[in-house]
Amino acid sequence: MRNDFLSVSSVTYGYSNKQNVFDDFSLNFDEGKIIGLLGKNGTGKSTLLYLLCGLLHAQKGEILFKNKNVKERNPETLQDIFIVPEEFSMPDTTLSKYIKLLSPFYPNFSYDDMKSTMDKFELDMSLNLKELSMGMKKKVFMCFALATNTSLLLMDEPTNGLDIPSKSQFRKVIASSMSDNRSIIISTHQVKDIDILLDKVVILDNNDILLNQSVADISEKLYFAETGINDDLSDAIFTQPSLAGYSAVFRNLENAESTMNLETLFNATLSKRDEIKKIFEK
Repeated sequence: MRNDFLSVSSVTYGYSNKQNVFDDFSLNFDEGKIIGLLGKNGTGKSTLLYLLCGLLHAQKGEILFKNKNVKERNPETLQDIFIVPEEFSMPDTTLSKYIKLLSPFYPNFSYDDMKSTMDKFELDMSLNLKELSMGMKKKVFMCFALATNTSLLLMDEPTNGLDIPSKSQFRKVIASSMSDNRSIIISTHQVKDIDILLDKVVILDNNDILLNQSVADISEKLYFAETGINDDLSDAIFTQPSLAGYSAVFRNLENAESTMNLETLFNATLSKRDEIKKIFEK
C-alpha cells in the first residue's frame, strides 16, 4: 500500500548485461523520520537512493514522492529532494560563489542554516572547494545539503572520510536539522556512526526486505545485551564476540528496556533472517 510521502511500487531495475537489482520491488518511506538503509555490498542500497531522486529510472513500476513520479523530474519535485552521494567532485571556486550559484534552485535554502552548520564544523565560507580534502569536501557538501531544507534528504555513506570529532558533530547537526516534514535516508556500512539517530531501520538484500521496522518496535521485540564469556547464552537468537565477551540479541519476552545495537541487529538479521522475520510478523 502506497503512502503520500515516498512510495516505491513494483519497481524493476537492472544494469545492462547483469541480473536485475530489483524485480517487482515495493517499499514505503515515512515523513519526518531518520531512516537507516543497510545491506551488504552490492545489495542495491545506492541504486535505490538514485532511483528515489530520479537520477536512475525504473524500467517497470513507479516511485512517487508527494504523489508525483520522480522519473518525470518535475522542477517542483527536484527542488524538494537532495542527495549526498558517496563520491563527488567540487568545482574550482569559492564556497560563497558555489552557494550563490546553486542555492536559487532550492526555494527553502537558508544561508543562516548554512552558516550555522559550517560554524559547527569549524569551516570558513571563503574556502576554495577544489583545494579541500575529501573529508572537508564532504563536510561542506553536507552543510549545503542540510541548508537546502528539502523534504527528502538522501545520504550515501556520509561519514566516510570524516574523523572521529567530525562524526560526532555530524550526528548533532543531523539531529538538529530534523522536522516533522523532512525525512533523511542514510545508507551506510558505518552503523556505529548513525545508530543513535535512527527512527527506523531498513535492511535490504536486493529484492528481499529483511527488516523494515521502527526503532521502537525493534526495542519492544528484541533485547540487546553485552554479556560475559561465561554467561548463559542458550536463549540468544544471535551472538557475536565483543571486547568483554559477547554482544547478544534475545527475544524481549519480559518487556525489558535495552539500547539497540545496530551492528549486532544487522548481523543477526543476515544470519538469522527467517527467525527475525517471524518475530516481527507476530
